[in-house]
Amino acid sequence: MPETKPHPSPSPFWKRDRHADRRPFLMARNRVVSAIRSWFGAQGFVEVDPPALQVSPGNEAHLHAFRTDWLAPGGEKRARYLHTSPEFAMKKLLAAGEERIFALSHVFRNREAGDLHAPEFTMLEWYRAGTPYEAIMADTVALVRTAAGAVRAEALRFRGRSADVSAEAERLPVVDAFRRHAGIDLAGLLGDRDGLAQAAGAAGIRTAADDTWSDIFSRILSEKVEPALGTPHMTLLTDYPAAEAALARPKPGDPRFAERFELYAAGVELANGFGELTDAGEQRRRFMGEMDEKMRVYGERYPVDEDFLAALSDMPPASGVALGLDRLVMLLTGAPRIDMVQWVPVDTELGR
Repeated sequence: MPETKPHPSPSPFWKRDRHADRRPFLMARNRVVSAIRSWFGAQGFVEVDPPALQVSPGNEAHLHAFRTDWLAPGGEKRARYLHTSPEFAMKKLLAAGEERIFALSHVFRNREAGDLHAPEFTMLEWYRAGTPYEAIMADTVALVRTAAGAVRAEALRFRGRSADVSAEAERLPVVDAFRRHAGIDLAGLLGDRDGLAQAAGAAGIRTAADDTWSDIFSRILSEKVEPALGTPHMTLLTDYPAAEAALARPKPGDPRFAERFELYAAGVELANGFGELTDAGEQRRRFMGEMDEKMRVYGERYPVDEDFLAALSDMPPASGVALGLDRLVMLLTGAPRIDMVQWVPVDTELGR
């Protein structure tokens, strides 16, 4: 679940003394962005620029969007949302025939603020058509190493933890991670809400009577598993349970799991990638389930982008990944908070 307490800053970012403290991080950010664009160019990717204003911001239960109203020329009001990811727009471009695309997009997530979270941040997202899940994982590690080279960083660091960027990244299936770091046999508890709750309690994790299986899974992941990942080397956490991968295709030979991975360094999640689901009917079913859960927990639901579902019928097999650029720069430079690596941090009532 996202953090909710922003770190109060001593003065506005535009004060000269504070900007002087932040400027080395910002210049490093520029070098990282330049290196990223060069890497994608060498790989034959095309940079695209998806619009932030969308019919649907995404359909994940625990992601929260900013809503606005578009006033059409006739004056009628139509709901629109700032995207939480450029994913829907980029997949439409894959359907249109693009094969290798990337975007550096400002994305917006409500209810998020803290050392690692901001309501507006920069997401690097890229897709390869006709490419397996494993290749996009290799891309992600290579890109982090490229970014590290741009700022001469030997490790990614956060709060006393570090990951050597030159070391081979560990591939760790979620089932193995739960066994290693939480002492839980997840494979035997798939879909068993009460069994997973009992195992969580034995591991010292509190649960509530109305927690779903997914709620308990997320709590175990965040409290026991994630802090141990990405040290002393990067970790690719792979093969998520299908229930935790709403936009990913099932693993061949074992549909209980999905082609989803996350990259961790120094206990911090940096990237989230999929072998992409292209079955429109199954995608609709998953979206409906996510929105039913959102209504149950938060009392709201977001519309489904029907144009996106229609585009899936024309989308080729593909793999894609989203990486938090601000977090990457933080870990490469040692910046303590996300606002230190954003040129103009988002102001909030609680702090700057």
